[in-house]
Amino acid sequence: MTHVDVVALDGPSGTGKSTVSRRLALRLGARYLDTGSMYRAATVAVLRSGVAPDDAAAVARVVAAAQITPSTDPAAPGILLDGEPVDVAIRSAEVTAAVSAVSAVPAVRTQLVALQRTVIAAAGTAGIVVEGRDIGSVVCPDAVPKVYLTASAQVRAQRRAGEIGSDVSAVAADIERRDSLDSGRAVSPLAKAADAIELDTTHLDVDGVVDALVDLVRKARSDG
Repeated sequence: MTHVDVVALDGPSGTGKSTVSRRLALRLGARYLDTGSMYRAATVAVLRSGVAPDDAAAVARVVAAAQITPSTDPAAPGILLDGEPVDVAIRSAEVTAAVSAVSAVPAVRTQLVALQRTVIAAAGTAGIVVEGRDIGSVVCPDAVPKVYLTASAQVRAQRRAGEIGSDVSAVAADIERRDSLDSGRAVSPLAKAADAIELDTTHLDVDGVVDALVDLVRKARSDG
């Protein structure tokens, strides 16, 4: 698989990563990987085990024993935990509150980054669109193009609140909390790769973002 077959989309919550990543993969005829769902599945495993999310050693043991299997079909995204679909469970308030702590455990990131790279390699010549928070900087630094999605804080909160049916002010506070934790963690923090292209989605609808991304991919392939 050549580097140009991997499209990396990074950015914080509420920038539209999941929606536009899936649609981009469909437009390109590529596979799709939501790395965030993998960390959420790991968090489900931790919560079900009764282990405290801030007990790094115990969290690492639980996640090491868990079998996390993501779907790479953009038309049917999903995630299995030990063979069980957990697509609903990973979006619960409890998981959202704990996922940053679980994701910050170095051993968890090491395990899941290795799994993500295996999934990426398995996409072969079909290529793959990978979304997350450290794809361009850590998981696949040779991806072309690398895109960092942004949006205003208000728009991000509105989008996220619409997705989960919650109060905008509460969602805004939670996004700010997660941004701080994700950007400040010692291992693989949320950060824009030095050579990533920043795309502000504040004033773009989904189709507008996907069109812009398709243009970036086509340019990368023609330049490559």
